[in-house]
Amino acid sequence: MPGSPYTDLDRPPLSAARLRRALVAPHGPWTRLELRAETGSTNADVAEAARAGEPEGLVVVAERQTAGRGRRGRAWQSPARAGIAASVLLRPGEADAERGWPPAPQTGYGWLPLLAGVALVETVTRLAELDAGLKWPNDLLVGDAKCAGILAEAVPGPEPARPPAIVLGIGLNVTLRADELPENPTGLSATSLQLAGAAATDRDPLLRALLRGIADWYGEWRAAGGDAVASGLRDAYLAACATIGRRVRVLLPGGEELTGTATDIDTDGQLLITTPTTTRPLAAGDILHLR
Repeated sequence: MPGSPYTDLDRPPLSAARLRRALVAPHGPWTRLELRAETGSTNADVAEAARAGEPEGLVVVAERQTAGRGRRGRAWQSPARAGIAASVLLRPGEADAERGWPPAPQTGYGWLPLLAGVALVETVTRLAELDAGLKWPNDLLVGDAKCAGILAEAVPGPEPARPPAIVLGIGLNVTLRADELPENPTGLSATSLQLAGAAATDRDPLLRALLRGIADWYGEWRAAGGDAVASGLRDAYLAACATIGRRVRVLLPGGEELTGTATDIDTDGQLLITTPTTTRPLAAGDILHLR
């Protein structure tokens, strides 16, 4: 029938009931999961919930986004049920007495999109059986092509003294065909798991593994007081990062360019660029483009 989610058998719909049974407390790590047939942006939906006081642990998944966004407002869209579009709500600055988590310092919030990247590369490597890596700060690469992006946004607390919430959004190309791939204004070509020859393209286990991976790494990071070194997160990110050791050119706001070698990630999640005269730390918000 027209409009049915079953008209494209390569792209079956997700089941909200099955995802909730697997991922929502008491059996899973998240507190609430919403599956939407269509929305403008899962990040915008979760940010709205955060402003309304939603507690940590909300997950919003969309079968189709009409106004998905990447960094610097770049569009991120795909056909219905051809990818994973999900956002989660975290409140790392608030203590969790039940879990024994102290508040994480805001200086370490730059690790949260990198944390999502580690969970994403682990999911794609294990389930799709592809050789995947991470381009700092927010891209999943399969070969030299972009297969996924991550967007982290801070949402101010309702009171000035309350720390901001963090919305983490992930967009993964799963079964996009060559003629459906988005154009990337940064020049990095795009791909999908299917085009890359993935062993598995079923979105249900991919999404479950990704959300469990984010929850597991977030739990380790929170239990360590937001310390990426003590939690093992920094080592895991460095092992997956394809940017470290490469010669890079960075476009900065105001038209400044910086050319050097990406040598390390510091304890705050910043990329260290070494030039003949200095080593300069850069946060994700500091750059317009890195190639």
